[in-house]
Amino acid sequence: MKTLNIKLLLIAVLCFSISIAQQTPAPKQGNTIAITGATAHLGNGDVIDSSIIVFKDGKLITVADMTTTKVDMTDMDVINANGKHVYPGFIVPNSTLGLVEISSVRATDDGAELGSWNPHIRSLIAYNAESKIVESMRPNGVLLGQITPRGGRISGTSSIVQFDAWNWEDAAIKEDDGIHLNWPSSFSRGRWWLGEDPGMKVNKNYDKQVTEITDYFNATKTYIAGDKASTHLPYEATNGLFTGAKTLYIHVDDEKGITDAVNFVKSNNVSKTVIVGGYEAHKVTDLLKNNNIAVLLQRVHTRPSQTDDDYDMPFKLAKLLTDKGITVALETSGQMERMNSRNLPFYAGTTVAYGLTKEQALQLITQNTAKILGIDNMYGTLEVGKSATLFISEGDALDMRTNLLTHAFIDGRLLSLETHQTELWQRYSKKYEAQN
Repeated sequence: MKTLNIKLLLIAVLCFSISIAQQTPAPKQGNTIAITGATAHLGNGDVIDSSIIVFKDGKLITVADMTTTKVDMTDMDVINANGKHVYPGFIVPNSTLGLVEISSVRATDDGAELGSWNPHIRSLIAYNAESKIVESMRPNGVLLGQITPRGGRISGTSSIVQFDAWNWEDAAIKEDDGIHLNWPSSFSRGRWWLGEDPGMKVNKNYDKQVTEITDYFNATKTYIAGDKASTHLPYEATNGLFTGAKTLYIHVDDEKGITDAVNFVKSNNVSKTVIVGGYEAHKVTDLLKNNNIAVLLQRVHTRPSQTDDDYDMPFKLAKLLTDKGITVALETSGQMERMNSRNLPFYAGTTVAYGLTKEQALQLITQNTAKILGIDNMYGTLEVGKSATLFISEGDALDMRTNLLTHAFIDGRLLSLETHQTELWQRYSKKYEAQN
């Protein structure tokens, strides 16, 4: 018992140390702020070479060409950004940021709930706004995220947050935006640890698994149409998919799975659907476009899934889908997904090398993401009336060599760009300077 108590104490100390390291959230915007002279990348494909951007009370009130627009900047805080670049805050969807701090410490892992059918599980209430990992997103311009649960057939409900808050209530900008369904794969790899051939093989249980999903949705609709003598929380949560209050995010990669998933939502009258992953979405672009289904595309920096795929398939998928008129945004799930979320702008930059323009690539992590998540009325672009969630970079923010932020704002609040990592960098830089 004494040993157990010591272990519990160590875990508590660890969790407390994780918590107190977070920077204090920025105070509400005070004076009106004007940013002058920067190249403004609006996020909608437009660029203003010499801009003036003014925001007051957290909202943009001027976004214009400085050479043709005169603004009285008396009593404003003016930031001279000549030679620099201004961008809307980047948005990372389908992320477990704030849900898991240290994977090997169970007390810090809230990424998945037990069970298979969990539409009523809300990721938002488990979100840790004081996560060191969340804090490390801001210096690369990643200021907003969709916090998404994992596991099961229906993982749960995601929410959208901003990355500078005291707690999940302060962080939330859109609660319970959608439910996440993991569609079964028509193929699976052999379990090498059980002596099976590790190659791809047909999933013999595919039809059964799809039938289970169909039965669950039928049961939901039966409950909704009934007298509801007793409350069924999972079915209640699923109701929003049919009223348009929630989006159904279907995590699926293969061509057959995507096709079956689209036909499934059509037959069940699901109002809004998004494909997440979508590795073979380029094979069914007409189906996706005709049904107005967007794609949150898998992480760009990865290897081809099949041996006969083009070596650069993950790099050029965004171009293939964009050219077909599909609304595409980038997500970062996969191995080390939370840490890799800070590389979101560089994933977008890679798509430029494979056919997209820089402004099209920027849309993959700003305007398009905001549209898909349903927050484009306030975020995703630099337009008058929208939130002043933006940052100033020394250079091209899609290039890791020049993505060097000088200022960042969420809803007009000036953020600290210091993190645990920058503190360590400064600390050890001095150590080696002293040795030299």
